[in-house]
Amino acid sequence: MSSKSLAHLVGMTSETSLSADFESILSISDLAASLGVPIQTIYDLRPHGRGPHGFRIGRELKIRTSEVDAWLRRLENDDERRTRAGRV
Repeated sequence: MSSKSLAHLVGMTSETSLSADFESILSISDLAASLGVPIQTIYDLRPHGRGPHGFRIGRELKIRTSEVDAWLRRLENDDERRTRAGRV
């Protein structure tokens, strides 16, 4: 590689980290593995408004960890409402 092709790396060190500037981001496969569900389950929930909000980078669907937290809270709240409604 020429030095011109590496110009964007000038000033970066092994200690340089994006974590100070960017929130953690998960792929669908990472999320599915963490939850112990098939990847397709995540994809199936999204069109019905029951999945996490995400964004695409190329072909990959990515999800911010804060969105995963918010999504899980929505699921918990929905489940709690359904449970209460069933007891009445």
